[in-house]
Amino acid sequence: MSFSTEDVKQLRELTGAGMLDCKKALEEANGDMEAAKKILAEKGHAAAEKRAERATAEGRIASYIHHNHRYGALVEVNCESDFVARTDDFHHLVQQLALQIAGANPLYVSKEEMPPGSDEDPKQVVLLEQQFIKDESKTVQDLLRETIAKTGENIRIRRFARFELGR
Repeated sequence: MSFSTEDVKQLRELTGAGMLDCKKALEEANGDMEAAKKILAEKGHAAAEKRAERATAEGRIASYIHHNHRYGALVEVNCESDFVARTDDFHHLVQQLALQIAGANPLYVSKEEMPPGSDEDPKQVVLLEQQFIKDESKTVQDLLRETIAKTGENIRIRRFARFELGR
């Protein structure tokens, strides 16, 4: 199956991947857009794993206050460079994470933070394991990996706090 430059452009807009990566993914998928998206996601996952050990000393802090002013959240997210910390993709990620924390009330960033022998469901209390509230077809970890693939840098959720009136 053939594909056009418009298909490459559309895949780039959907995934944020580079034009050449989108072209290669469409070639590998014989023009199938959904298969190409999966190929790019797998490559992004592998790239994120390669970057996992890189130091993250820059970043951003974001807040979210719910419209009723009864609960809110603060989150610190780190990346490798100040350049990436100023990008729209990174800013959007940090804002989405603040919203997720306020709305889904996680207790831990990752499974490793859970106490040994805990009977709590990680999908409920671990931020990275939770379904993303704006798109339940992916987890917060998936959202993080997508942004790592777009920016080309390691990104780490360092810490967060959630506040609720009367608690």
